[in-house]
Amino acid sequence: MHYEDSRLELHRVVVGPMDNNVFVLRCKRSGEAVLIDAANEHEMLLEMAQRLGVRRVLETHGHWDHIQAVPAVRDAGYEVGVTAADASMLPSYDFVIADETVINVGDLHLHAIATPGHTPGSVCFSLEEAALLFSGDTLFPGGPGNTSLEGGDFDTIIASIDRRLFAALDPSTIVLPGHGDDTTLGEEMPHLDEWVARGW
Repeated sequence: MHYEDSRLELHRVVVGPMDNNVFVLRCKRSGEAVLIDAANEHEMLLEMAQRLGVRRVLETHGHWDHIQAVPAVRDAGYEVGVTAADASMLPSYDFVIADETVINVGDLHLHAIATPGHTPGSVCFSLEEAALLFSGDTLFPGGPGNTSLEGGDFDTIIASIDRRLFAALDPSTIVLPGHGDDTTLGEEMPHLDEWVARGW
């Protein structure tokens, strides 16, 4: 168990050659759950999805290392969602996630926050019931995600982090990135100017 309170459980596994974080957020009352980033090792993810009551899969963006298990989870009957701007990067998907969409997971509410920059369609998910943010590859401990790949843009990711995350969410919010360790918005906020100055 990665995080737990009276309403929710959060599970994390690390998969694949890029050590991707895969999260399952579960509503305790209803037993309904959602999986964030079907990255790799689909057999493990399918077992976890079945055990924890996953109904849908949400992709934070379309890079290859975050979507390796998408065909397998779709074949198993799980619907996969991605933003329109990154949809062409996936082999297949079921629904489009628009900015400010609210995704219900039992009694829980995930708010989609468009945060372009790492990819044109990168999206974060903020949990209404607890100060948790699934940041994909937009924000990590120590700075923004890589913007050197095709479709990436440094100025855009800085604006996304500053306006859509730092300015909008509580500093105590726990950031759950697509790779590596958790951080908080409050820990990262003071360093924004440093990131701009270094250019990555």
